[in-house]
Amino acid sequence: MKNLILIGMPGTGKSAVGRALAERLGYTFLDVDDVINERTGKTLKELLMKMGVDDFVVLEGKVGESLNLDSTVIATGGSMVLSHNAMEHLLENGVGIWLETPLREIEGRMPEDLWDRGIAAPRDMTIREIYREREPLYAKYADMIVASREGEDATAHQVEQVMRTVGLSLKS
Repeated sequence: MKNLILIGMPGTGKSAVGRALAERLGYTFLDVDDVINERTGKTLKELLMKMGVDDFVVLEGKVGESLNLDSTVIATGGSMVLSHNAMEHLLENGVGIWLETPLREIEGRMPEDLWDRGIAAPRDMTIREIYREREPLYAKYADMIVASREGEDATAHQVEQVMRTVGLSLKS
């Protein structure tokens, strides 16, 4: 069965929605940020401080390229879309789902120092600038766009409804 690849800005609820969606579908759940943490033994913030943004994006991309899964809901990091090869690899056996959240909501969920949240972007970039940079990439890799709803289970239910409506099949 195909994977569901959740993409979108940090703070859209990819991990929470992904867990709820995996439970609803009987799928496994995988958070790429957790894989990076397990493989390196460091938090995203520690990696960004040590490696810098560019090297972190390369590391994240290599992790994405290394994943060979089935029947899994994969919550990518918000910056995974910056790695073309990783996204292409993930979408070979997956459906890209952009969890689109209004910028004002994302801004309200973010700490003042974005690096505290482990967001891979230059320290002087605002969340608005990050959104503008990544929005075309989210659109590029999305097979479908789902507007985030209040509560992860409501969004997970909406993902299922949209998939049925557009006839997206999870069978390989």
